[in-house]
Amino acid sequence: MGEADVQKALEKLVRVLDTHEIPYAIVGAMALNEFGYQRTTVDVDVLLTPSGMAAFKAHALGRGYVEKFAGSRGLRDAEHGVDIDIVLAGAYPGDGKAKPVVFPDPATAAVRGTRVALLPLPTLVELKLASGMTAPHRLKDLADVQELIRIQQLPDTLVHELNAFVQDKYLELWRAVQNHRDE
Repeated sequence: MGEADVQKALEKLVRVLDTHEIPYAIVGAMALNEFGYQRTTVDVDVLLTPSGMAAFKAHALGRGYVEKFAGSRGLRDAEHGVDIDIVLAGAYPGDGKAKPVVFPDPATAAVRGTRVALLPLPTLVELKLASGMTAPHRLKDLADVQELIRIQQLPDTLVHELNAFVQDKYLELWRAVQNHRDE
């Protein structure tokens, strides 16, 4: 399995979701790629509502997709050998514990990119910050934000679009990127 397989799995997933009019947003590394930060990944992360997940499973299982295990949120694109990880709207990023930042409903939050539906960049940044701040095993999410700041040349004023819970961390990472540029 290579990057081409992951891209094919993404395209297939989006076709199924669009065909059945299931609201979604691509999140994770594939979303970062759409925003210009090329990060290699071996899976596709997709944000769905619980009803969207049920509809997707109803249309996909046995038609090229299998559950990782019975009742799992995770599926596998059997044709391309790629895991499809479903993140549910309303879930808390990072450690999964209650916090002021939650995964939004893709029906109202997602925007259509050139190829796929995505969360707006400020929302993706906010979720990655909340994840990296609360889950020690998710420090790569903070690094992802730093790379987005650098590649997209995000301004410090973006902080005003973020939940107060993550604002200080955003400014800390923003300053770190600026300091590195000055060296």
